[in-house]
Amino acid sequence: MHKPTLLIHGGAWAMPDAEIDAHENGIANALAAGYALLEKGGTAIDAVEAAVAVMEDDETFDAGRGSFLTNDGRVQMDALMMDGNTLRAGGVACVERIKNPIRAARLVLEKSPHVYFVGTGAERFALQHGMLPCHNTDLVTPREQKRLYAAQEAELAGLPDTTFSGHLASHDTVGAVAIDAEGHLAAATSTGGTLNKAPGRVGDSSLIGCGCYADNHSAAVSLTGWGEPIMKLVLGKWAVDRVAAGATPQQAAEEAIAYLYQRLGGHGGIILIGPDGSLGLAHNTPRMAWGIATADGQRLGVTRN
Repeated sequence: MHKPTLLIHGGAWAMPDAEIDAHENGIANALAAGYALLEKGGTAIDAVEAAVAVMEDDETFDAGRGSFLTNDGRVQMDALMMDGNTLRAGGVACVERIKNPIRAARLVLEKSPHVYFVGTGAERFALQHGMLPCHNTDLVTPREQKRLYAAQEAELAGLPDTTFSGHLASHDTVGAVAIDAEGHLAAATSTGGTLNKAPGRVGDSSLIGCGCYADNHSAAVSLTGWGEPIMKLVLGKWAVDRVAAGATPQQAAEEAIAYLYQRLGGHGGIILIGPDGSLGLAHNTPRMAWGIATADGQRLGVTRN
């Protein structure tokens, strides 16, 4: 038997002091929901789904309600889940009428011979398998409308991008990795994408090997940050391959973030869990929200770089 462990992140960005408490509370709630299932003998898949769904429902995070808005004022969300035992995966992208994209991703993983659905096809699949639709306006918050207007005004004025030096824009993607009592790994990532993005843009979060990956023979990983560099490096798979080659998850996490910046000037954060339950966490953004739950209790925080 293995020691069940859940590790989650709530985004890596230039988080203002005023938002730290909300992020820590959201992380604590997500840990509690996910680890409660592991304690009862639930699977790693159960745990990462539950943890991510809690963060999707919490408008603090850039996932589900509270997601960043496209440049035409809508929410478009992406999510991925992967089972390290079977290598089955399920992803959805550009969904607008699904409250919890991570639950739709699990339906794809379990109910479809396909791996990935996008747009109206993803929504149709989710509704056919019992999910209820929502209005896109249900996912839009006044805070994000203000952020969008401020970002567009800055863009028109020719001001520099403040993605990582300020807080008008950010990368607050959520994710989770876990190991269950059977020793199986799982990973899940969910996002509303980047602020002021073009409709139809898909980032790293829902792409296998980029923002999420899980394999019992190496590690499970979830990333957050600037998606385009992460995609170009297929950074999730890069990191778990380092673990398979003998690095610890912490070494792989630090090396991945260093590689991201050195190769492409990218910014982000990463969490990893290995087959022995060892953990890795690193980021090169000003702050990152994270939490760990084991039989010994919870640890959480918002770390500075």
